[in-house]
Amino acid sequence: MVIKVFLATSSGSTAIKKKQQDVVAFLEALKVEYAQLDIACNEQNRMWMRQNVPEEKKPSNGIPLPPQIFNEESYCGDYETFFDAKEDNAVYSFLGLAAPPGSKEAMKADEEQHIVENGTYADESNEEGAGDDSIEVPEGDRNGDAHGGEAEEGEGVKADELAEPEENEASEGDEEVEEKGHAEEDGEQEEEDLQSEDEEEADVEEEGEEFLEETREEVAE
Repeated sequence: MVIKVFLATSSGSTAIKKKQQDVVAFLEALKVEYAQLDIACNEQNRMWMRQNVPEEKKPSNGIPLPPQIFNEESYCGDYETFFDAKEDNAVYSFLGLAAPPGSKEAMKADEEQHIVENGTYADESNEEGAGDDSIEVPEGDRNGDAHGGEAEEGEGVKADELAEPEENEASEGDEEVEEKGHAEEDGEQEEEDLQSEDEEEADVEEEGEEFLEETREEVAE
């Protein structure tokens, strides 16, 4: 396969000359074999180039400008598409050539292939993992932790329920003892009050008797 670069050696456009030089210099740097075909001095080359550039790739006036690049009769592109391929490290693909081992383009292709293979492997692993999920597990073994947690929770509730009456009974007993203590204290207080009243009455009676006795003695005198 021969790469054909259609040029205009006697072009008066500085921009066209620079684009042609860039393409040729880069192909030489890559050591790609190519043939320069002059359209300025060879009418046949100019007609062939114009006829074989696809219609959708031609400019609005219908006349493609050099440089135009072909791989044999297959159209590769113009300077703009060549420049984009160079920026993407894809010049060999642009030219329809296999990238040599060790080139940036070859390493990039290997990396992309490695990613694709790893992705496929991951998909297969997921499928195998999905197959393992189909194994049935006995109902007793399912959610064992969840059932255990419910059981412990239930036991805790029962223990709380059993503990509450005891606490209530103890508190009621304490209240009863306290009430009895208050009642006994009240009874003792009442007895003391009664004794005080009896003593007061006795004192009053004694004072009355003494007063009567004194009165009688005074009358008798």
